[in-house]
Amino acid sequence: MYGEKNIFEKNISIKKFFEKIFFINSKKIRSIANFYQPSLTQLKGASAVHSKPNILFIMCDQYRFDCIGALGNGKIFTPNIDRLVGRGAAFINAYSPCPVCVPARYVVHTGRDTHTTCSFDNMRPEAAGGMDAAMEGRCGPYLARHLGALGYRTFGVGKFHTYPRDEDLGFEVCLRTEEMWGSREERLSDAYCAFIASENPEYAHVEQPHGERTEMYYMPQTSPMPAELTVEAFAAGRAAELIGAGETRPWFGFVSFIGPHPPFAPPVPFNRMYNPDRMDNPVCGSAVTDHMDEHLPWMNRLIWADELNDFSARMAKARYYGEISYIDGCVGRLLDAVGRLPDPDNVLIAFFSDHGDLMGDHRSWQKESWFEQSARVPFLVSWPKKIPRGTVCGGLTALTDLFGVASAAAGGGELRDGADLFALLQNGAEPREFLLAAYGKPGTPAFKIMLRKGNYKYIFMSNGGFKQLFDLRNDPNELNNLADTQTDIVRGLHALAFLHAKKPGYAPALDDDDFKIFPFTRRPMRRINQMAHDLGANGFSFLQ
Repeated sequence: MYGEKNIFEKNISIKKFFEKIFFINSKKIRSIANFYQPSLTQLKGASAVHSKPNILFIMCDQYRFDCIGALGNGKIFTPNIDRLVGRGAAFINAYSPCPVCVPARYVVHTGRDTHTTCSFDNMRPEAAGGMDAAMEGRCGPYLARHLGALGYRTFGVGKFHTYPRDEDLGFEVCLRTEEMWGSREERLSDAYCAFIASENPEYAHVEQPHGERTEMYYMPQTSPMPAELTVEAFAAGRAAELIGAGETRPWFGFVSFIGPHPPFAPPVPFNRMYNPDRMDNPVCGSAVTDHMDEHLPWMNRLIWADELNDFSARMAKARYYGEISYIDGCVGRLLDAVGRLPDPDNVLIAFFSDHGDLMGDHRSWQKESWFEQSARVPFLVSWPKKIPRGTVCGGLTALTDLFGVASAAAGGGELRDGADLFALLQNGAEPREFLLAAYGKPGTPAFKIMLRKGNYKYIFMSNGGFKQLFDLRNDPNELNNLADTQTDIVRGLHALAFLHAKKPGYAPALDDDDFKIFPFTRRPMRRINQMAHDLGANGFSFLQ
């Protein structure tokens, strides 16, 4: 494990570090070095010492659980996230209750599972019959609003991906930096785009500042923005300023990075940090097992990834790792801002992702799958005054638990649908016995559930009624589907899932005594166009 100091503050200078690792010229070294050092604005003011902890949530998008150096990945460089591993507890069996952006984010903000949020995909959530139409009406106040009522100064910076786009999540200060924009007005209202237009107009012409999408979605790229001017740098810089603002109240900050979500476009020099020939090939089982869920080949085609091969996957992973190492530097800026506070050990920090990315494993890309690479997430919680450093916890955890972590630390604990992680860490309480999660609108063929209990993961798909059972202890890569041979285990887990799915939000997916099964169908294959529609780029310009 790397030490507590930021890699950019070790014995070698920043200049020598970049000269040695990246072979870049002195002018560019100075530019990147400035990105990693505190600005004068960040050093203004002095936060007071509070009896309540300050709380910082750091969220990434599409960050796989197995991409942290200190937790066993010897091929990736994450010294600052490693600092977080050493600072508190690492929960190594944590899952997204719905492995796609919008539902996972609503789970974090509400502390409610999908059967209450009624958000099962990236479409606008629709309340089930008899439930309040408003998200907070059926879930309770959002986390930022709840903590604000407890006396906290609250701020959010980054991607929130809500419906409506400008939904009030309860933050006193909210600087949104989303992935795409539907109109020029949306682009100009984006905090990052407004910053570029105002402060760095020489880059305002860039159509897709986060990288090109459409056919380039999983192609290795380099950011069109310099390292000090990416959306991640913007989010880290603004959040560091807000962390350091002089205030008598304790604060709750939520920093949500867009990366390492594709396209994988790390800035120079992180674009050439990893050699594709040193990356592993994707891990695949039989085509029958890997693509039993027809959503996966459909998604491959949708996002132009259906013909990628092993070499393509290694190149993509190299840029994905480069993006992660770059974001790690941004995390370092946040940790350094915390370190400058009068009482840094009384800052609770949670680091997590909304879901992972299949990255070619199981012949698939993107998320929205119950395979580990999609559904399992990094989940770190540290609070040196309360949580022993270097703790590793194997109990089942989920993004649903984060609401209880923050609200309990703030003195107004509400677990809602989550588990009590402080009881698990401090009092030796038993972890949850099982975890039930769902993706896809109930009552449609897209609905599928995952139940994790003990060593086993059980998956049921409404489309065709297909079943999968994996023994994660003996088959961590999920290559061997045991559903046809371990029928007693399947029967027991299926019954347990059905019993606990008897909730209003899941009701359309249930018959009287079982989950609904639809005749197996394949969706028509198609491509998605993700060009800069807000700037009039609506397709290829020649020979459509």
